[in-house]
Amino acid sequence: MSTEYTKWAACWGNATSIREQTECIYAKDLTLRYPLFMCFSGDRLRFHFSNLTGTEPVTLQACVSGPSADEKFGMETADITYRGEKKIHILPGSETVSDEIPFTVRAGEALNVSIYLDGYTQMNAGVLITGPLSKGFYSYGNHMYDEDLPLDLSRQTSWFQFLNTVDIHTEEKNHALICYGDSITAQSWPDYLSLRAWENGYRNIAVIRRAVSGTRILRQYDNITYAAYGLKGKTRFPVEMNTAGADTVLIQHGINDIIHPVGVDVNPFRPWRDLPTGKELRDGYKELYIDYARSLGMKVWGGTLLPIKGWRTYEPFREDLKNEFNQWLRTTDLLDGCVDFDLTLRDPEYPESFRKEYDSGDHLHPSEAGYKAMANAIPEILLK
Repeated sequence: MSTEYTKWAACWGNATSIREQTECIYAKDLTLRYPLFMCFSGDRLRFHFSNLTGTEPVTLQACVSGPSADEKFGMETADITYRGEKKIHILPGSETVSDEIPFTVRAGEALNVSIYLDGYTQMNAGVLITGPLSKGFYSYGNHMYDEDLPLDLSRQTSWFQFLNTVDIHTEEKNHALICYGDSITAQSWPDYLSLRAWENGYRNIAVIRRAVSGTRILRQYDNITYAAYGLKGKTRFPVEMNTAGADTVLIQHGINDIIHPVGVDVNPFRPWRDLPTGKELRDGYKELYIDYARSLGMKVWGGTLLPIKGWRTYEPFREDLKNEFNQWLRTTDLLDGCVDFDLTLRDPEYPESFRKEYDSGDHLHPSEAGYKAMANAIPEILLK
């Protein structure tokens, strides 16, 4: 009996933010390639391209390639089009969804999405991510249709530009879990969660990462020094919840609201007035995240904030604010559940600090072992 494909669901996704501002923010005659793990089978694909944080129009060409259904033909390649045209135009501050592309996808295989930038293109919309499933490449010249990129003209990159989400036309049972947050979530644990789900036979869930380093719930930076720290929750969350097939969001966010403010005498962009009270932090989380997700009919889980003792701006009052917020996440009846990442990673004898093996060394971000522990701490109910 043939498999029936009846619904659209995101099978890969990341956030879009402002690219780190440097002297050079334009590219020309450049190929971007992103290998993507496909957790679902399906018969059609559609691609979301984002220029959400761009200030100029962007034009690109793109294609998708992957193993042919008939193995003797090797790789299959298809152009990604928009309204039947091969060139995809994206206005500043907007996102574009491609045409539906007929393409046979088998779960467990990898697809390559290649993007070619012909003329001068503003590279202001992308996201920095890491993890075992998050490795991109760029190559000088047009190599969009090449099976292999030229070794001498290519380099690996952790910046994912323009490509925001890939949807697949798939079985009704398949759905997406959104992992929303900042640099903690922009790093490895969502990839390890994807691998855990696959390796343990949970084959009907896609882990969609919506994370931007440096982001806060209540504030954002409107200067080029910290522009890459992204948009505030009120702006980000509605855009990133627009995810096909998503029925649950797991939010691990808020530590930057607590650790960033230091006073204008120390940093002119980080005034003390940006430091929220516990009530402001809770109210923002409820109104901007929980209430909005509920309006979409989604389940909402929280993730506690991690240890920060030893981080360069650590102070006891920040520890107290973090602990107050974490206790609210653990006990509020506004959430469907809470993943206690803090309890998982902290030192039992010194709970304000990481366990040594879980600390990356900066006392804010976990080590790879810590990220694996975060992925393993997530209850199976979220994978089922």
